[in-house]
Amino acid sequence: MDRSGAFARCCGHLREFASVRYDRRGYGRSAGLGAPDIAGHADDLIDVLAERRAVVVGHSIGGVIALVAAQRRPDLVLAVGAYEAPMPWIDWWPKRSAGGEAMTAAAGQTVEAAGEAVERFMRRMIGDARWDELPERTRQQRRAEGPALLAELQSARAGAPYDVSLIKVPVRTGCSTLSQEHHQWAARELARLTEGPEPFVIEGANHGAHVTHHAEFAAFVRRVLEAQ
Repeated sequence: MDRSGAFARCCGHLREFASVRYDRRGYGRSAGLGAPDIAGHADDLIDVLAERRAVVVGHSIGGVIALVAAQRRPDLVLAVGAYEAPMPWIDWWPKRSAGGEAMTAAAGQTVEAAGEAVERFMRRMIGDARWDELPERTRQQRRAEGPALLAELQSARAGAPYDVSLIKVPVRTGCSTLSQEHHQWAARELARLTEGPEPFVIEGANHGAHVTHHAEFAAFVRRVLEAQ
């Protein structure tokens, strides 16, 4: 449930490179543009590239989307950086992850259930204290993004959206030392499957490293740029 603004300070450390940030459909400034599945988000990413060759870095579900796009368009995607890209289709993935609890909360398939799913997800990801500190308007905006979150979660749990054997560009992974074990495991597993180096590790950060440790996350981006 991120948006382009979260990466602004990270991009500030990479001013020598041309960068593009965007809000996925269903979130932020793209909130009114529907709630696609993972495949639809990959279509959007390819549209954003607009036939420009680029290194693509994605955080969390953004890493999954980047990998799908790389499989489809290796002529455009020169390398992928996937920071704690989840693998909820793997049997090992915990059923009570943030995404799993959100899906449980939304079992009613109502607008209210979608809002409850968002709140559960956000409390798991950023903690109760940070959620409670958010202005009420911001909390309402996040709850309104429930349909987009659920579409992504359902899509990711339907099966692996990419085939690592068909990804022919370099892949670099990253993780944080304070993240949930399954997020760290996913980074290590993706590195193994793509025959890449060990994950880039940001010490003292959690899943939101791009926000709290933006200089270190920029160093991760540089590692990906070096791989192309």
